Parts: sequence; C-alpha cells; structure tokens
Amino acid sequence: MPIPPSTAGGLLLCRAEPLAARPAAHLPRVRLLLAPAGGWTAIVPGGEPWLDGEDSVAEVLAGWGSAIAIGVGRPVLSLWWEDGRTGFSLAGGFRRAAVYGWAADGTPDGEPEAVRTLAARLGLDPVLDLEELERLTRPDAEADGYSRLLGLIALLSRAGLALPPGLTPGEPADRLREAARYAPGAETVEWSGWREAVRAELDAVEDGPLGPWVLGPKARLLGTAELAAGAPLLLWGARRRSPGRMTAGAVLTAHGALALAYDRARTRRG
Repeated sequence: MPIPPSTAGGLLLCRAEPLAARPAAHLPRVRLLLAPAGGWTAIVPGGEPWLDGEDSVAEVLAGWGSAIAIGVGRPVLSLWWEDGRTGFSLAGGFRRAAVYGWAADGTPDGEPEAVRTLAARLGLDPVLDLEELERLTRPDAEADGYSRLLGLIALLSRAGLALPPGLTPGEPADRLREAARYAPGAETVEWSGWREAVRAELDAVEDGPLGPWVLGPKARLLGTAELAAGAPLLLWGARRRSPGRMTAGAVLTAHGALALAYDRARTRRG
C-alpha cells in the first residue's frame, strides 16, 4: 500500500538492546518511546517536532540518530517517510552517515555506496544480503517507496531485527506511538536534565563489560596501581626535567586518584 503524500513520520533502530540504548536515548533531549525489537531497540518519537521547525523528518531523525550512535557506541538506523518519499540514514559514531532514499514511485535517490556501507556496519552477509540490498538501488517499475522500505526491514530481520506488532514503517506517527506504547517491554524516556543523563550513562557503563574495572575491587586495584606507578614517575620526571615522563606520571596519578574517588563516591551512594 503506497504511503499517502500527507503522511510523515519515522523511527530509529539502534543496534543494541534497550539496556544499552536507554542512557544515550536521553541525548536528543526529547520524549522517546523505546521498545525491544529482537537484539535491537526501536525508538519512536513521542511527538512530531518536524511540524514545529524548518527541518524535515529526515533531518530531525538523522540528527537524533547521530547523537544516540555516539552515546551508545553502536550503529543507529533512521527510517523516515515524508511527502511520499522514503529513506534511511545510518549513523555510526563519528563516522560519516550513510544516506539513501526513494521517490514516491520507488525511483532510487542516492549513491549505491550507502547500502554497501549499511551492510558492512550492520554485519550483514557480504554476498547474499548485499545482493538483496543492491536490488533496492535499481529501477523497478513495480516497487514504490513504501515497498522499498519494507524490503529493507525484511533484510534487517536476518540481522536479528524483530519489530513489535504494529510498528510498521510508513504508518502515521500517532499509530507508531500507540504500537510502541503497548509493545512488550516498552518504556518512555523523558529528558530530566544533564545530571540524570550523566547518571544514567554511568549506570550503563557500570552494568556493562567494563563495569568491574570502573567500580569494585578490580577498579580499586587498578587505581592503586596507577597511583603507585604514576607518583614516582612524576617525581623522577621532575628531577630529570623530562616533560614526557612528567606528563605520563601526572596522567597516571590523576587517573588513579579519580578512579579511587569515583569508586568511593559510588559505593557510598549505593
């Protein structure tokens, strides 16, 4: 079914589970709905900010996707539809975004390199999946913009994506919000200030693979070792008037002291 020209909307797909995506979802400083989508997180705008400014849906979501990708350290795919057109923008941290689109009649609009970048960054099969993706960049009289977008979603299912029922690209924004709100495991992320955002980010780091080296016995051991190595190196560098050794010693000493102070403060709070 073609997308009505008056329909505009979009959603974000983060290549991480909600526990990892939640802290970074605060960065756009807007209300968002998060829903588990297989090994991914579907992120639905809580409103329609593109109605209040000059930026298009594509520009708004691409900006949010870039911020979240930097915060979570995983790729974020923005899907959008507006005025009969559809497209995607793949953000990957500080790397250049991969952008591609289709006209309402399905005519490709973009560089084929974008879909190859998408396949590489999302870990898709470099042969079979890439071949299917490249078909989306070729003219097809029977494919419109909507079917192109659904074809992309079908390919992403091979990478574990499983959208909740009703969360279908091309639907009006209010229907997407309703579907996201009632999806199993869904939650709302509200901007509550920088303090809460930083605290949420720290909680995510502590709960992740680096957690034992940030908080706990291993973190204290590492901090103590850095102090033990850094202080003598700093003094030795000062005596020898060696800027390099002084800098290395200062960094180790400062990092060790901060690690111990952080561990102590977080332990007390806990």
